[in-house]
Amino acid sequence: MLQLRSLQALYPGARAGASPALWPLDLALAHGEQLAVIGASGAGKTTLLQVLALAMRPAAGTVEVEAQDPWRLPRRRLQRLRGRLFLAPQVPPLPPRQRVITAVLAGRLPSMGLLASLRSLFYPSDIPAAHDALDRFALADKLFERVDRLSGGERQRVGLARALVTPARLWLVDEPLSALDPIRSRQALQALVEVARERGITLVASLHQVDMALAHFPRIVGLRQGRVMFDLPTARVTQALLAQLYADHEDELHGAAGPHDRPEAPLPAVMHCR
Repeated sequence: MLQLRSLQALYPGARAGASPALWPLDLALAHGEQLAVIGASGAGKTTLLQVLALAMRPAAGTVEVEAQDPWRLPRRRLQRLRGRLFLAPQVPPLPPRQRVITAVLAGRLPSMGLLASLRSLFYPSDIPAAHDALDRFALADKLFERVDRLSGGERQRVGLARALVTPARLWLVDEPLSALDPIRSRQALQALVEVARERGITLVASLHQVDMALAHFPRIVGLRQGRVMFDLPTARVTQALLAQLYADHEDELHGAAGPHDRPEAPLPAVMHCR
């Protein structure tokens, strides 16, 4: 279970006195819950996911994971706790020369020891698991392809397939549809939500596509300028509420020129070092 109390967060690298990315907010997530976070660009969706993933320390307020404050834990215990969370960024960190099977099974690395991690990079140990995960996203035929031979949308789906092989109990997915066309978007969200429900995994996804959020998630949180404007069951989210949430950003609400209206666009293959 996750609990945020009076949480406030700054943008990464923000100077002293800068406006917060998130104003004091409260949010609770139960085991196995699926929740979509919506709002205009700059509303604080990505920052919220970073805080939930324990990748960013809040400027004020508290975060509780399983009734404990992770930022009061010793470093080693904090690292183990992070290993139980899975964060899928909008641009997945996939080394371009890596094989797809290795990229997918890398989702298990946070829970593995050093030697096992190194071995898995050269000798993938669970080919069936990687194949099944990719099959959920219609990518089973790409199992042994190199990442740099995939389209942007395919790379994004490979990043999502990682979630299906992790032992993590919380999936945090940031804009998972930005490079996907409408058909692939529906397939990807359906796969994520179905597997999360089957396994009792908590799923939080930030989405620009309001129609997709309403169609696939039972609970919607609307963020506006760093504040929670509403937190409701999907059936209670009205067009009036959405109009208020996206005031001055009507193009994002109605999807005008949105990325999900284009075919799968190429994304750069980015390698992140930690």
